[in-house]
This record gives sequence, C-alpha cells and structure tokens, in this order.
Amino acid sequence: MPLPQKKRWESMAKGLVLGALFTSFLLLLYSYAVPPLHAGLASMTPEGAAPCSPAPGEPETATPANGSAGGCQPRRDIVFMKTHKTASSTLLNILFRFGQKHGLKFAFPNGRNDFDYPAFFARSLVQDYRPGACFNIICNHMRFHYDEVRGLLPPNATFITVLRDPARLFESSFHYFGSVVPFTWKLSSHDKLAEFLQDPDRYYDPNGYNAHYLRNLLFFDLGYDSGLDPSSPQVQEHILEVERRFHLVLLQEYFDESLVLLKDLLCWELEDVLYFKLNARRASAVPRLSGELYQRATAWNVLDARLYRHFNTSFWRKVEAFGRERMAREVAALRRANEHMRRICIDGGHAVDATAIQDSAMQPWQPLGAKSILGYNLKKSIGHRHAQLCRRMLTPEIQYLMDLGVNLWVTKLWKLIRDFLHW
Repeated sequence: MPLPQKKRWESMAKGLVLGALFTSFLLLLYSYAVPPLHAGLASMTPEGAAPCSPAPGEPETATPANGSAGGCQPRRDIVFMKTHKTASSTLLNILFRFGQKHGLKFAFPNGRNDFDYPAFFARSLVQDYRPGACFNIICNHMRFHYDEVRGLLPPNATFITVLRDPARLFESSFHYFGSVVPFTWKLSSHDKLAEFLQDPDRYYDPNGYNAHYLRNLLFFDLGYDSGLDPSSPQVQEHILEVERRFHLVLLQEYFDESLVLLKDLLCWELEDVLYFKLNARRASAVPRLSGELYQRATAWNVLDARLYRHFNTSFWRKVEAFGRERMAREVAALRRANEHMRRICIDGGHAVDATAIQDSAMQPWQPLGAKSILGYNLKKSIGHRHAQLCRRMLTPEIQYLMDLGVNLWVTKLWKLIRDFLHW
C-alpha cells in the first residue's frame, strides 16, 4: 500500500536532513585530512632539521649528464615538480619504474598520494622522515617550496617539471576538479565551462574552497601567488627563478621531444623513457574550446600564459642545440619502441572506458561524479621477458604507490566513502 502524500514528504525530508548531516561529517573529516591552504613558510620544517647528508662514500658530485658528450653517468637524484593536468602521471610512472629498477630511495608522502597539497611542501611530510635523511627521487604532487625540497636530495640533484598550454590546462582542470570547487555549483547551463568563461569574475572567489584549481594553476603549483597583478614585476622575477632552479621544463604538447631531451639530460637508456599515456580522458569528455573561449581561457590564466610562452621559447632553443635532425630520429625511435610495447602489453591495443577495465589493479582514480578517465587491460599472455615491464607501465599512480609500500590511509578511506556513496 503506497505511503500517504504527507508521510512520503516527511520521509524525503528526513533523508535530506540525514544526507546533509552525513555530508557535513565528511567535510569535517576531510578538513582534518587536508591542511590549510596558506601554511606559513617559515615554520614548515622543525627547528634544527639538517639538510640532506649523503651516506658515507656516496659521491656528492656527478659527471655532467649530457648524452652528446659521451661517457656520461646516469643521473639518479631527481626532483620532479609534478604539476596538475599536464601528462605528469605518465612521467611519474617513468620515474617509479626507473627508481624501482635501480633500487633508489623515494621521498614519498605519508597517508595520501600527495604532500598535503594545496599547502606548501615541508620535509616533515615525507614518510619516515628524519633530519638529515637523503633521498634519490621526489615526484608526488606538492605545492613547491624550493628550500624544503632542496634539503632532501644531494647537491647535484636534477630538477624537472612539465607545463601545458594554459587554456587547455584550464579546460582539463575545470572538468576534473570543477565539481569540488563550490562556487561552480552556481553555474546552471549545460556547458558550465563556457558559462564561466563568459564572465569569470562573476563566479570566481579567490578565497573559495579549492579555488586554486581554476586560475593560474601552474603558477600556484610552483609555489607562487596565482592572484598576482599581471603588471607586477614579481611575475617576471618568478619566471626567471623557475628558469634558474629547473634544469629542464618539459612541454605536454611536445611530450616525445621532451622525453628525448630528458633522456639526454639524465643519460638514460631508451627503455627508461618508454610510456603509455596514463590518466587520459575519453574523447567524448573532452570539449573543444572555440577560438573565442580559448582566448578567454588564456586571458583568465594570464600568469600561466606568460610562464608557458617563456618556456616554450627556451624549449625550442634546447631542441636547436640538441639538433633538429637528431631529435627527429630519436622521436621516431621512441615512438617505434612505444608501439612495439603496445602490441606486446595491451589487450585490444588501446585504452578503454573505466567500466571495461577487468582488473581493479588497473583502474585509475576518477574525478568526483564521473568515470571519464581511461585505463587499460593487460594482455592475458605476455612473455616472461616483458611481463613485469608491461604491468608496471600500465599500473595507475595510486596502485603503483601501494606496490612501492606507501602509506595511503587517507586516500583509501576517501575511496571507500566514494564507493559507498557511488560518487
């Protein structure tokens, strides 16, 4: 017998109240797991924390890494400043594999898969950190703090990062993170991105929760004020500081060329930089920015645009120095090797929707409320020679971190909650 109208409404009201209370509880729990955005820089490391002290007998300097010079030694001390939505997950997989292959020591986060982002990085956030501890590789998401990172690795460490066209990055970030930025909930049209870009100042709140994801995200990730006045001289000062600190700035749009330059800088082998594209979205989930919207997105992210233009120019100077013909040969060799591995490793030869991934160990992390990130199915029969490499190349970030022994209790708890609520 159906419930009377009044009782049905009472039942719905109770459900809404319980849902609101449960959501408030989750937000409270998350607020304890997520640090404040503007943590003070001066108090990040415990007083008296010592800088990295290489183990006795470990060389503090290395042969300059330049593949064209011949006789170089592979570099193993690396800082990868992992920026958001820039193919950085693919590069992370490359670093995980290299470090695992050579038994290197990673500086990993504790509890989560990032270093308490969006707070600034601090050495004390590293799993099992002790003053004076020395690591080979640090590569998980952080908000960059140079002095804190510098104190974790030997003096000869190589610093790298990756940038992306700011308009395309903004579009990707809006899709991936938009649902956890509360001021976007006011957007009512079907195309929320287009609505936002028509008048971003109407919606954007620089002090809003997770607001950093939707303006000058590269500048923010690199540790700078993403709300700086574009006319401020600090903008150019920050860009030049990035140039001084980083040995190589890769470009997402020229990923293969970037990997060739990286291989040369680090004196690595071709096998070390093989990759499959990880954390990519399915085509139907990728709206194309029109000419006008592209210009609006670029203007909205003007600090990132200036950063990107500067390093686009310096990138091609490096390519010229490397040699255009040599670059073409090495890019072709990398693509052939990647294609060879694709035929060996991937069932069906291509990425698939999340719902078609058969092994949960191959299931990538999905944005809230959507399953738009593609993944892979590993072939059932792979020769012994390639079995381990194939699995490592296809393993998503979260699962790879767990394989490497990282404590991810906060990330696991959040996943359990999301699975329970079907988010």
